[in-house]
Amino acid sequence: MIVGVPRESYPGERRVALTPAVVPNLVKVGLEVVIETGAGLEAGYPDALYVEKGAKVLPNRAAVFAGAEVILQVLGNGANDLTGAADVPLYRRDQVLVGFLRPFGSQQVVQQIADAGVTSFSVELMPRITRAQSMDALSSMANIAGYKAVLMAADAVPRVFPMMTTAAGTITPARVLIVGVGVAGLQAIATARRLGAVVSAYDVRPAVKEQVQSLGAKFVELALETKDAQDERGYAKAQDEAFYQKQRELLGKVVGESDVVITTAVVPGKKAPLLIPASMVQGMQPGSVIVDLAAERGGNCELTQPTKTVVVNGVSIIGQVNVASGVPFHASQMYAKNLLTFLQSQTKEGKFLFDMNDQVTTDTLLTRGGQIVNKRIREHFGMPALA
Repeated sequence: MIVGVPRESYPGERRVALTPAVVPNLVKVGLEVVIETGAGLEAGYPDALYVEKGAKVLPNRAAVFAGAEVILQVLGNGANDLTGAADVPLYRRDQVLVGFLRPFGSQQVVQQIADAGVTSFSVELMPRITRAQSMDALSSMANIAGYKAVLMAADAVPRVFPMMTTAAGTITPARVLIVGVGVAGLQAIATARRLGAVVSAYDVRPAVKEQVQSLGAKFVELALETKDAQDERGYAKAQDEAFYQKQRELLGKVVGESDVVITTAVVPGKKAPLLIPASMVQGMQPGSVIVDLAAERGGNCELTQPTKTVVVNGVSIIGQVNVASGVPFHASQMYAKNLLTFLQSQTKEGKFLFDMNDQVTTDTLLTRGGQIVNKRIREHFGMPALA
């Protein structure tokens, strides 16, 4: 079975779905690897490294799609909402597609993949079970995004992060607030602490308090009812507007005292909750910075503009999307290892198993045989259950 890796086509995307280091592992399980020329170049992986490890380099995208039974992408059609549709005519019936596909986004786009007869696996749907931890690409990319968000903030804020004792006196450390303590939030806390900032963090889930404190940050506690704040997968649950209104009122003082605010709050399949309204930004000091990692989902800040940095009353609001692409070498390395583990679990002697008793298979399988087959996604779009 041939595994193909096309060059990512999303504008500005620098990652690649497979790195040279994992090619020998795929060959061991009976798979061949072909890659489009230049696919890994921007991530720091030239064609020669792939050839050295046993992959074959093909001259163009069409050749990869035509020759491979399995296509691996970082941003497939759906997650790539700008140029992803151009790949649809290249798909072949029963071809396997694995990547970020944004399954909760548009039913029409997911149906495009189904109509092409593609058997697709969406890495966003990876179950949160022990066996699947090493396949969890969402967590891998969130780690990178949390790290990069702090560097972006440190570059934009007009002050240093650590306390410094200098000939001109002592410089006080920057005050950083992280809103949303998932994987990205925890990495942001750790990175900001390494840079010497005084860090506070808030999450609607009180269960994360111990994790925040273990990283040396202060957990911000608000007088809110939060016993129903987490779903069975460990993600934050969407709350009603009255809850968010009260949350914004209580959070305002903490935000106003912060030099940097990094927001990471997202709810799978929902628009990002609005946590920082325009009025709250007005209460921040000029020169303060907000990095909104939820920009792609609508943003946690009311003034966020996806893909742009806006300045309002001296406060910079960074709405950069696809943040993990800013660290392409290691982001690609982590993603490739996630895909390697997934493929090792799903194949035997060079063939896909399609073991429908395996939760990893059933949870990630999105389309097959011309239909959207994923139960969770069908429920999300209000589609009737399949027989």
